[in-house]
Amino acid sequence: MQTISATDPVPLAARPAVKSRYIVNRLYDGIFFIFSPLLALGLGIAIAGTPLERDQLNFWGHKGSITNLFIGSFIFAHLVIVFFRSHGNREIFKLHPWRFTIVPIALFAACLSSKWILISMAVLAIWWDVYHSSLQTFGLGRIYDAKMGSNPKQGRQLDYILNLLLYAGPILAGITLYDHTKSFEDFSRVGSVFLTSIPAYAEIYHRYLTWAVVSFAVPFLAYYFYAYWRMSRQGYQVSMQKVLLYVSTAACSVYSWGFDTFGEAFFIMNFFHALQYFALVWWTEQKTMISLFRLGNIPWGKPIALVLYLALGMSYGLWAEVSNGQNDIVFAVVLVVSLMHFWYDGFIWSVRKKQV
Repeated sequence: MQTISATDPVPLAARPAVKSRYIVNRLYDGIFFIFSPLLALGLGIAIAGTPLERDQLNFWGHKGSITNLFIGSFIFAHLVIVFFRSHGNREIFKLHPWRFTIVPIALFAACLSSKWILISMAVLAIWWDVYHSSLQTFGLGRIYDAKMGSNPKQGRQLDYILNLLLYAGPILAGITLYDHTKSFEDFSRVGSVFLTSIPAYAEIYHRYLTWAVVSFAVPFLAYYFYAYWRMSRQGYQVSMQKVLLYVSTAACSVYSWGFDTFGEAFFIMNFFHALQYFALVWWTEQKTMISLFRLGNIPWGKPIALVLYLALGMSYGLWAEVSNGQNDIVFAVVLVVSLMHFWYDGFIWSVRKKQV
């Protein structure tokens, strides 16, 4: 009897029948997943230099442009909706009850007990966000592979490295590196001279980082295409949905982080990332939300659940955006929600464990 290893392509006869190569359908996937990076890029370019970006407003003590208020609220909103899956979905909650209860409480207490911990977690959140964003695109790509009936382990490491390169590469090699390292300046509050000086070092040695990224990226991309070409010759079915997702993400990331201003790049990259997440959580957890909101027996239960889902997420997002930084308690709450989002996403959307 023939056995199939984790790295071998799955023979065509062994593959399950594929009902659809899309997560939802062609239109939903195209707008919210595959081409959302290009939609965000077009939106960012369209509003650049307009009154939406230039004009300042004062909203509940929050000063900034309309676009800053919106994108900040949208980002915080997408962070909190993870709880519809981690805590709202009973099957998921049963898998990791301690991680969903004890850990956030302990982290919140630790952040309030020490300035060092609070500032360290804030800096960690910025760089974890970069890593987490790359893994979201990676995860969507793996779902598309699974829809093709592919072995979930085949090509996984290649896609993992590729997505890290697509996100972190343009940041390390582009003009926004200094802005990403400015958070280290907060260590001045605890007297750390070395950590406070990291932004200056990043600016001094930036050109060497650029050359390092380029020197790694060029041979890796060549090997990536060669490896997938070889796998396709052995029977691996390439998902065109995954290819288009990665291409649109790469174009958006390289243009935004590599050449755009930090503010515009921040808007573009975070807009499509949050949009993808809102769409994914709604599609996977809509039944959970209908049950949580007690709308199962109401004729318009599904659209009402959608409205409540968006309203609750954006309400928290707006509160977090205008309140964040007012005091250490609020800052710690927002920080813990952010960190739990990054952490939970690493194990509640597993394709290998068939949770998606």
